[in-house]
Amino acid sequence: MRGSEERFARLLAQPIMARIRSALGSLTPVEAEEEEGVRRAAVALIFRLGENDMLELLFIKRAEYEGDPWSGQIAFPGGRAEARDASLEATAIRETREETGIDLSREGMMVGRLDDLRPRTVRLPAIMVRPFVALLDRSEPLVLSSEVALSFWLPFAALTRAEAWHDDIVSARGIQINARVFRHQEHVIWGMTERILAQLLALLD
Repeated sequence: MRGSEERFARLLAQPIMARIRSALGSLTPVEAEEEEGVRRAAVALIFRLGENDMLELLFIKRAEYEGDPWSGQIAFPGGRAEARDASLEATAIRETREETGIDLSREGMMVGRLDDLRPRTVRLPAIMVRPFVALLDRSEPLVLSSEVALSFWLPFAALTRAEAWHDDIVSARGIQINARVFRHQEHVIWGMTERILAQLLALLD
């Protein structure tokens, strides 16, 4: 074991993370074809070891902005690609650093990615999102940008329990939507964030 793997040895040794990494290693992610008028974006699913070596996953709540279709929703760090980004992985790293202060290129380790996905409704912007899975070795508090209202770490084991997910009604921009959700305190995980998680959880089945 060399370099960054030595730093993340304890995290990689976690049974669930070992299974995720193995599954990602054998996965050939589905890549969406580039289409005119469709913006490209990337997000990062960031794992760390919390108290008692509990595997945790980072979530953010987007700040509320008028005109933002994902305003106030629970999400993963990330955002739209810019011309200066060498790749969508670079987009995920840059956006994560800008939104949370986490520098995945220095204190993180990328372990794979999931299928590209797009919104299921034409009410949302034409965008393609590529999710990356990363590990984090950091003790400093996060530094949130004005685009992020708050952040929290959620024990990943809680997300793996099928009974924790259920269908419910959520409200988005005044529209009532039936969605599969996970509730954590006052926070609701649903929409594209739920779809990304569903991909990850399917790797453990």
